[in-house]
This record gives sequence, C-alpha cells and structure tokens, in this order.
Amino acid sequence: MGMINTFRSVVQFKELELDPVTRRLGAAADIEDIRRLAKRRLPRGVFDYIDGGAEDELTLGANSTAFAKVQFEPRVLRDVSNLDTSTTIFGRKLSMPLILAPTGFGRIADSQGELAAARSAERAGIPYGLSTMATRSIEEVAEVSKGTKWFQVYTWKDRGLVEDLVRRSAAAGYEALYLTVDTAVLGRRERDVRRGYTLPPKIGLGTIIDGMIHPSWTLDFLRNDPITFANVVGQHELDGSSAVSLAAHVNSQFDQSLSWDDVAWLASIWDGPIILKGIQTVADAKLAVQAGVAGIALSNHGGRQLDGAPTPIELVEPVAQEVGGEIVIICDGGARRGSDVVKAIALGADAVSIGRPYLYGLGAAGERGVDHVIGFFEDGIRRTMALTGCCSIDEITRDLVTWV
Repeated sequence: MGMINTFRSVVQFKELELDPVTRRLGAAADIEDIRRLAKRRLPRGVFDYIDGGAEDELTLGANSTAFAKVQFEPRVLRDVSNLDTSTTIFGRKLSMPLILAPTGFGRIADSQGELAAARSAERAGIPYGLSTMATRSIEEVAEVSKGTKWFQVYTWKDRGLVEDLVRRSAAAGYEALYLTVDTAVLGRRERDVRRGYTLPPKIGLGTIIDGMIHPSWTLDFLRNDPITFANVVGQHELDGSSAVSLAAHVNSQFDQSLSWDDVAWLASIWDGPIILKGIQTVADAKLAVQAGVAGIALSNHGGRQLDGAPTPIELVEPVAQEVGGEIVIICDGGARRGSDVVKAIALGADAVSIGRPYLYGLGAAGERGVDHVIGFFEDGIRRTMALTGCCSIDEITRDLVTWV
C-alpha cells in the first residue's frame, strides 16, 4: 500500500484530449512544428506553393536565418510586472506590432481561407491584409471582420479594374492600401515548375493520388465552392474559373511599366494611407518619402521573386537611419518568433508582418491554427520584452541589440 501511495504521489496521468485539433496544436512548440503539421495535411503541390521560394531559395532561407545575426543585450532588475505590447500605426491602436501580410489563394490551405485569417486578426487586435489575388472577396472579408483591414493591389494593365478594386475597398471600410512594387514579372518558383502547379489546382491522376493520401484536405476542398480569384470574378477572363499558370497569368496581366508616376495616380483615387510593399534599398525608401506615401514594407516577397535580394531585417536599420520617423517602416519577411519582432522594432521598424507562419497555421488546423500562430508570436513578444527589461514598445530601443 505504501508503494502505491508513493507511486501516486509522483506519477500523474495526462487527461485524455479527445479533440484532434487541440491535440495536434498542443504538441506544436514553434512555427517549424506548425509547418510540419501543414506539410502532413496538405497535398504536396499546395504545400510547396505556400512554402517555396524563387530559384535556389537562398533568399527564402536567409530571410529567417538573418535574424540570428542580431543578439540581445538584456537589462535586468527592472520591474516588468506590467507589460504593454500595444502600439499605434496610422492612428489605429494595435494590440502589438504585428500584421498579417496579404497572401494570395488562402482557400488552397483551408476552405475558410481569408475569412479565417481576418477573423483571427480581429480577435487579436492586429491588422489583416487582403490580397488582390485572394480567394475571398473584399466584401466577404468585410462582412465577417470589423477589425483593422488593409487591401493590397497589384497594378493590372487594366487600370479600370484597379480603380474598381480601390473604390470597393474604401466602400467596405479598409483603412490602408498596399501597393506591391516587386512583381514586374513573376519570380521563377521552381517547386511549382516541377509539379506543373496551377491555380486553382488541376485534377489529374497525381492530384487524385495525393488527395487520397491527404483525405481531410481533399474532403474540405470537395465540399466547398470552386476556388476562384474572388475579387475579379466575372470582371476578367482570367478570374480562376479555369486553372492558370500563375507565372503566365502575372506576366500577361500585370503592368511592367509601373513607375513612381503610378504611385501619384493611386493616391489620387484613394483617401488614406498607402504602403509600398517591396522596397529593398535605402534609395527607394527615400524616394517613397518624396512620393508622400505613408508607409513602406521592406520586403523581398518572402524570397519568392529575386533570389539574392537583401533580407528585410538587414534593411531595417539603414532605412530607419535615413527615413525613420518620416514614414511607417514594416519589416516583412522571415520572422518566426516574437523575439524576431522585438529585434526588428529595436533596429527601427514600426511593425513586423508575417505571411507563411499564419498560412502554415491555416493549413495545419484552419482558423484555430491561425489563432495558435498569432498567440505564439504574442507570447514571444511579451516574454522577450520581460527578459530584456522592456515594459512597452517605446522602450525597445537600438541599445537593446547588437549585430554579431
């Protein structure tokens, strides 16, 4: 009896968790774990579209590993019992300096797609960026989310279509406009080339076999409406009603003559902040200030355009030294932890945006997966602030970090 009592005092059995999503997410310690869950659940072509980069994927990898070059110099014996992670961007108070970046084709990861991401962002108190190439429309997203929403535009050759998208965004309550400036042509994404991947995915023998291996995704895909480019359905012959090669679509429809003059044109039809997404040099950051835009996203398109482009985190400080305080600076790409967000803020960014991490969450566990990813970043921001002696975002200053 004594042995049994001793055993009971040192051994406790875990309560059985019956919900498979909770069980799945409970075992995920970081974004790489969420990535592995998404890879297990999604068909190979879908996962590679989300996960892949351009050419040799050198920039894709460097975007994240570059954060390791930044080391903290933590301060101790500071009262961090009352942390405040909130910040203000474009006059809007956010719960933390984190943004869900605009990404296309959300419904290939989960049938709720952009709706799930927008709802998660609203609950978290952070902005959600909706892409022109989304699979849920401007109006559909606005209907499910009253949170802070920004819309991202590409400059199609059909400027009437662009103007229509901008005016619809304003009418639906979107507060800022991204203009993506790094897609004169589409980067060579060789994972997609190898798989012959199209959007929406074509159904063929390989797809059927892949679907049998990934039944939960396949059932979700088959039970819902066909995937289309929801913002241009019925307005353009290439609206996703039939499968298209993304490279052919972009190279034929996007305007390669895009210039600084077009930024002025966009400002003439939009009464609100404009963010140039895809700034990759100090020189262009200075031109953005001269152009009068409200913000810039330092971004190489997640390593999906020019392989060999500079990493966002390494651009933050030189850009901030030149234009900090004159324009909102968003570090877009590579962040995988809350500590990465704190590093970017210390170097001069106003906020950090994430794309792949929340798409991994969406692919791994739908909307609850996005919630999990946002919560992981928030916990990391709070923990890092506490361990470095910062009680507020304003206290995250340059002397907190050093390059190694």
